Amino acid sequence: MKRVGLYFGTFNPIHNGHLAIANHMVEFSELDEVWFVITPQSPFKTKQSLLDDHHRYQMVFEALQEYPKLKPSKIEFNLPQPNYTINTLVHLDEEYGGEYQFSLIMGEDNLKSFHKWKNYEAILENYSIYVYPRISDGKIEHRFEGHPKINRVDAPIMEISSTFIRKKHKEGKNIRPLLPESVWKYMDEMNFYR
Repeated sequence: MKRVGLYFGTFNPIHNGHLAIANHMVEFSELDEVWFVITPQSPFKTKQSLLDDHHRYQMVFEALQEYPKLKPSKIEFNLPQPNYTINTLVHLDEEYGGEYQFSLIMGEDNLKSFHKWKNYEAILENYSIYVYPRISDGKIEHRFEGHPKINRVDAPIMEISSTFIRKKHKEGKNIRPLLPESVWKYMDEMNFYR
């Protein structure tokens, strides 16, 4: 069975930090592939800065063309909203259970609030979690320290954010080096985040 790490995000837009972390996970952990699970726009929260699902999917698709172990996934686009990670995991197991063994990839900042996630106990019971370092406030709950299902991966600390990219692009700054070339081209041609 292939071991697949699920990397959730809005990827608005996907940037080189995302690629560096996903590639590090697939090259320096037990994972065989990383799937970028693009979070759909919640019908309950309409953020103007969030591009339509298909545009964000297209940018992720473009960015991953040269990385055969990294794949785009629009699995959450067809699930009922609001969606929770546990529902996506169950859905993926139902669809691909025999072929893939799924794990979660999350930043250390998310691990600090993991105890607030819906059905986090069930996630931890049934899935491994791969955690990459992030600079953030707060503490990790004692029960997660040294947990057998939580694997810390010594990935590089990435301080690039999609929010920063959108903001600075709107201000007319050159943010091109922070993005894969194909993503920059798509973004520029479509005149996004201006």
